[in-house]
Amino acid sequence: MSDLLKNVDARTKLAGTNKLEILMFTLGTNAHTGRRETFGINVFKVREVMRTPPITAAPEMPDSVEGMVSLRGALVPVVDLAKYAGVATDSPRSVMIVTEYAGHTQGFLVEAVDTILRLDWSQMKVPPEMLMAEMGGLVTAVTELPDGRLVMMMDVEKVLSQTTRYDDDIVYRDIKPLDDPSLTVFFADDSVVARKQIVRTLDAMRVAHVETINGRAAWEELEKAAAYAKASNRPITELVSLVLTDIEMPEMDGYILTKKIKTDPRFIGIPVIMHSSLSGMSNQQLGKSVGVDEYVPKFEPQKLAEILARRLMGTEPVAHLGE
Repeated sequence: MSDLLKNVDARTKLAGTNKLEILMFTLGTNAHTGRRETFGINVFKVREVMRTPPITAAPEMPDSVEGMVSLRGALVPVVDLAKYAGVATDSPRSVMIVTEYAGHTQGFLVEAVDTILRLDWSQMKVPPEMLMAEMGGLVTAVTELPDGRLVMMMDVEKVLSQTTRYDDDIVYRDIKPLDDPSLTVFFADDSVVARKQIVRTLDAMRVAHVETINGRAAWEELEKAAAYAKASNRPITELVSLVLTDIEMPEMDGYILTKKIKTDPRFIGIPVIMHSSLSGMSNQQLGKSVGVDEYVPKFEPQKLAEILARRLMGTEPVAHLGE
């Protein structure tokens, strides 16, 4: 099963090309609908795939967390994705996908893994509202296979957020307001959970913001701002103070968005911060190669606020991304 994940080094070359590879998996036949939905997760977030090992029950865990397993001396929480997603099924969850992202390792129990699909982010579409409602916001993108099957990209950041039970009040409590009404941050992220965290951080900082759900939508908003700035004879920096972008997004990823901003003379002087759960050095170096000014991991609001404040207030650090 681990053969699926060979040649990881070759896969890093996909970054910056608006392409991705997703590991497809199923949760079982839905007892209510009779359908077997196919889901996907970015291969960059998958550490390994194995047969489900013995799981030790742990007290006071969320309902969908089955317990813990020991992997190379570390205790890893195990989430039953069918239970988490509300998929009523009798199918055995005989496979565990070990994920690693946002500084956390989790095991996901699934019915089976299918194959790895390579495609362009432009083929990944924003989910229809009906599907979003049916899946409780758990799907960030969808694509249709040649055989007519839909593959739904699962919002694993939402899974992490809702199964780790961190205290939001403590996380945001010490963020200091900037109180500068001239500041506006444009940001792009396809995860509902991530967008809420960004909004809460910016609200705590008292910084105005424009929210978008992917790179394409962000680019459209930036072009509108540039057109308005030209028509009103104002510098673009009066309308856009900073751009904050995720990496993985349907239709246009964060690398391509950054490259477009940094190669367009209309947006000279606007810093771009990459905000992602893909925290590997290869992803950070890729961001640097397309012009990203700084990188901040997700699920660290205090760190995000610190970097945003530094960039917005013009107090530049000595060290830069990747140094």
